[in-house]
Amino acid sequence: MQPDTDYSIRISNLRKAMTDQGIDLVAIGPGAHLAWLLGVRPHADERHLLLCVTATYIGFLMPGLEADSVKNQTDLPLHTWSDDEGPQAAFTELLQVAGATGAQSIALDEAMRADFAALVQDTLPNASRQFAESTIGALRMRKDDSEFQIIKHNSNVADAAMQKAWNAMNVGMSESQVADVVREHFKDHNVKPVFTIVGAGGNGAYPHHHTGDTLLKAGDAVVMDIGGAIGGYSSDITRMAIMGHKPDGYDEIHAIVEAAVVAALQAAKPGVRAHTIDDAARQVISNAGYGEFFMHRTGHGMGTEPHEPPYITASSQTILDAGMVFSIEPGIYLPGRFGIRLEEIVILRENGPEILSTLPRDVKIING
Repeated sequence: MQPDTDYSIRISNLRKAMTDQGIDLVAIGPGAHLAWLLGVRPHADERHLLLCVTATYIGFLMPGLEADSVKNQTDLPLHTWSDDEGPQAAFTELLQVAGATGAQSIALDEAMRADFAALVQDTLPNASRQFAESTIGALRMRKDDSEFQIIKHNSNVADAAMQKAWNAMNVGMSESQVADVVREHFKDHNVKPVFTIVGAGGNGAYPHHHTGDTLLKAGDAVVMDIGGAIGGYSSDITRMAIMGHKPDGYDEIHAIVEAAVVAALQAAKPGVRAHTIDDAARQVISNAGYGEFFMHRTGHGMGTEPHEPPYITASSQTILDAGMVFSIEPGIYLPGRFGIRLEEIVILRENGPEILSTLPRDVKIING
């Protein structure tokens, strides 16, 4: 499953953003920006590979080793170089053809290798520099309908994977065995497993617990955070399960985290700054006396990367807009006891957030 995307529109929108911001050249390395802009995913290693975009030209600086492969993905011009030549002459040629040898303002892919960025800056030493987050990054935050459809499809698969794991769970299984059930469901539906966090009992108090050989026992609260990718877009959902009976104090903490999710959802509206959502969730947890046990951001954007802007943090000044997809996932983590995180992925609509999952946030009681 792939999004039905008109990449020419994305290029046109990027050039408009460049004009609006006075940027002469955007240089992008292999990775999420390039995949989003062109649907091109070249092999990435230490050899300099860049897509360069100006108002009138778009072309690649391309290692000769990769040229034939990339020609199967795009018909854009390739300025190739070999290992014995090095990339400098080919990059200078690209700038000349693009009319960018006098570029005064450049935007660099913030995720590219430092030596790739150095080639651009050393060749254009007088140009001012910013990151591509203000151009292509800003465009990526607003999902079109083709992107939304694939993200929604992936959410449905993740919902079913979670239910499959619940049906298989029983006391005596290991965290890894539960994760295997999730991964197999993803694979059976042509989805690539990206992460499967299963944290039983005290392990759930570590937000990014490494799923391991811990055995599920009666009375464990189990954090389950899973995601898989298809068509270049990932899912992400966190729910709670209980093995037989709840540990002491569970209901109180679950209710607080649920209230934080609801507060964050109510705060999520086009035109507000991202920190407003974090503020709403954090205030609920802090007012309940558990502020020190909520130690991570409330959410993150999701698209061609599982974590991408907008980041829903206490300091984020990003103004939210319709079409943005992001998580809302407050949590409380009590060392040595248990952790509770409840996560929804939403797409922001004009009238507020649309939740993609159909699974309730109530805890799942496992009686096996």
